[in-house]
Amino acid sequence: MAQQLEDKFHRKFYYLRLSVTDVCNFKCTYCLPDGYKPSGQKNSSFLSLPEIKRVVRAFADCGTSKVRITGGEPSLRKDFTQIIETVANTEGIRKVATTTNGYRMEKSVLEWQQAGLTHINVSVDSLDPRLFHQITGENKFNQVMGGIERALEIGYKQIKVNVVLMKDLNSHQLPLFLDWIKDRPIQLRFIELMQTGEMDELFKQHHVSGVQIRNQLIANGWLLKIREKNDGPAQVFVHPDYKGEIGLIMPYEKGFCESCNRLRVSALGKLHLCLFGDHGVELRDLLAEDKQEPELIERIQQQLQTKSVSHFLQDGNTGMTPNLASIGG
Repeated sequence: MAQQLEDKFHRKFYYLRLSVTDVCNFKCTYCLPDGYKPSGQKNSSFLSLPEIKRVVRAFADCGTSKVRITGGEPSLRKDFTQIIETVANTEGIRKVATTTNGYRMEKSVLEWQQAGLTHINVSVDSLDPRLFHQITGENKFNQVMGGIERALEIGYKQIKVNVVLMKDLNSHQLPLFLDWIKDRPIQLRFIELMQTGEMDELFKQHHVSGVQIRNQLIANGWLLKIREKNDGPAQVFVHPDYKGEIGLIMPYEKGFCESCNRLRVSALGKLHLCLFGDHGVELRDLLAEDKQEPELIERIQQQLQTKSVSHFLQDGNTGMTPNLASIGG
């Protein structure tokens, strides 16, 4: 095994977020309000299955144990099931997750499970079908909810549901969400709206801190759960009267980056040390042949030493990220 991935601030990296496409069929107001537009870059084909296999194996050989397959909408790829299988069959990878808008889940989640998908996150920004339509640009609320129920029916012990928290849209819907998870094994994760290059006005209008939800939870007897080493950045709360859990992702809170344990590879084969970094590192030239793995690992290890201590979002930095679909959120 190669040396463990560790940066100069002694943060260890067990978690790879691998984007397989930047295409999405939803038009969420906070991400792609005008719908997907191709980048127009030369050589903009997405990572192939052999390239995915090589990059995941290199990370696994450096101690990565969890891979999240992201997009855009990853299930838009015709070979999505094969991608899951490829990642799941990589020695050392114990958790294979995906983040999806859920539109294909009801039909395909059994196939994904059989291919080796262990964890699922679904984006559901409102439990009101009309507001869901308004935020996502798609009238697919019932389809998505059917997919979540189907996943639970076939044996997933928990589904994570992502809600981008937005003032004057869904920030007042906590009671509705709590009712929904009372008897369902769902970890509902409120994610603070993040400022990206194309979303300045929306951010000013709708950003609200997750602290107010945290205060409500604590006042009502919810308790903070201990994080595992390859967990994401959520502060997770549990309550004895609820089957579900609540997670809060608050990137503007002081110290958010201290527990960073994840790296990103974009659908075009670039290493991103941070969602809000100012550049990506080309890996694709080292993904053509198996024998290039030592060079690939060396490049990742070297670049990791340039990772910043923080994303500096709290200082108004948005980096190079035009929207969250571009490198997998």
